[in-house]
Amino acid sequence: MRLSIKLAVAALVAAIAAWAYITYQGSGGTQANTIRIGTEGAYPPFNFTDSDSGELKGFDIDIAKALCAEMNAECTFVAQDWDGIIPALLANKYDAIVASMSITDERKEKVDFSDKYYSTPPALIAPKNTDLTETTPAALTGKTIGAQSSTTHATFLEDTYAGSTIRLYPTQDEANADLAAGRLDAVAADSVVLGEYLKTDAGSGSKLVGMMENDPKYFGDGAGIAIRKGDDELRERFNKAIAAIRANGTYEKVQAKYFDFDVY
Repeated sequence: MRLSIKLAVAALVAAIAAWAYITYQGSGGTQANTIRIGTEGAYPPFNFTDSDSGELKGFDIDIAKALCAEMNAECTFVAQDWDGIIPALLANKYDAIVASMSITDERKEKVDFSDKYYSTPPALIAPKNTDLTETTPAALTGKTIGAQSSTTHATFLEDTYAGSTIRLYPTQDEANADLAAGRLDAVAADSVVLGEYLKTDAGSGSKLVGMMENDPKYFGDGAGIAIRKGDDELRERFNKAIAAIRANGTYEKVQAKYFDFDVY
């Protein structure tokens, strides 16, 4: 009788432990088989929503999938407006942000970052009939410059281009649209993002003016994966996976789908 009771208790303890482990797996713990990835879905070619399928696609998405495969984990993706992307991470809406987020000191006050997974400089575009030939603050005095709000480019413009009017937009697409409509003199953003825009019909009336100062104070150490502070194990898993896909050729295969140059 006592043996039966002991066996029953042991079985109950094992069941509770299994239930607790499964619950932890689904709660966003770092050992979860599923890692929830937050991204914007409005920053092509890095992340965007496919107009036909409605699926999230882009370099960020494919890199995240490659990293999850390397970690033997499954990725699920959550689209989130850029302005709320860090607050949603802190509110446990997802476990990590893979959305071309620059690693800056200001953001490090709120979140931790993995090692970088790419790094590209800022640039400036303007209408083809512009008289702009330089991207310096002096050259843009009196001009109206557009940028996406809550980005490193927006902060850089507001701090550095005091003689210009800075107009901010919820998405990069909206800033580009106002440039095409003649409501802006120029737009500042990531050079690759702007380069892709210039290849489209909508961007055919604009041109690249040039690269902007790639000041580490504003643009940091490249784009990294943001995670909640203290989630050191998940950060290290991402770091090991980034190093692994860089070494085994997976990174180059993903990169080749989107770029003909090294974005790292």
